[in-house]
Amino acid sequence: MLAHERTGSGEPLVLVHGIGHRRQAWYPVLDRLAEEREVILIDLPGHGESPALIPDGRPVRDILREILEDFFDEQGLDRPHIAGNSLGGRIALEAAADGLVSSATTLAPAGFWRNQVDFAYIRAVFTLLTGAAALAQPVAPAILSTAPGRAAAFGLLMAKGHRLSPQAALGDVRGLVHARPALETIIDGGFPFDRPIDPAIPVTVAWGTRDLVLLPYQAGRAERALPHAEHITLRGCGHVPMIDDVDLVADVLLKGSAHPRLGQQSAYDVA
Repeated sequence: MLAHERTGSGEPLVLVHGIGHRRQAWYPVLDRLAEEREVILIDLPGHGESPALIPDGRPVRDILREILEDFFDEQGLDRPHIAGNSLGGRIALEAAADGLVSSATTLAPAGFWRNQVDFAYIRAVFTLLTGAAALAQPVAPAILSTAPGRAAAFGLLMAKGHRLSPQAALGDVRGLVHARPALETIIDGGFPFDRPIDPAIPVTVAWGTRDLVLLPYQAGRAERALPHAEHITLRGCGHVPMIDDVDLVADVLLKGSAHPRLGQQSAYDVA
């Protein structure tokens, strides 16, 4: 079973973090969301406290879909809403394409790079991040104890990394090192997203203007690929925007999941 947390009340909303991250990535917006949603945070395989991601010769997409379906069954989740960042956003789009969810809200979803040169840049960014995190382990507590140190350490991922607490920052750095095998497996299996999604499933795509990982031009490619989706610009936000603008990101997630679950009666129908 995937490591997870459930909190709050209301329509269920599953939150999926990005590659190399962990479920605590959503903590900055958790309190706002839990006021209106039952929020389910998960650690992806090979990340956080979840079991390792075991490559078995199948495409990574198929493995992740099976794991997500099993998790929904274990938790009694019938077509929940889903939201994700980066890889988590890609997983959310795949879940929508497979008809597993009632809505998908994505923050800089993976899969909209232009060509292999651009994909090589993305691979290089994560190679740099994981290598630096591993080398910095002995001095990481000291570096991350200061706001400038946190800003520098997370500058590729966040516009305002200094806002992280020292404890959260250190946990993220250690989590990145721990997730390195899964990260490499997932990136090796990467390919563009090109699947249709039923227009009956609401999709939201939000992109930060300061995203240095999945560069903001990809927002335009996503808009052309997903013409039925709502496309939102997160001004001043980086690739992992939850700490950059808590209120804006929480509003996007709440609005994106503000639909009756497919196959469920809404309160208005009952009235």
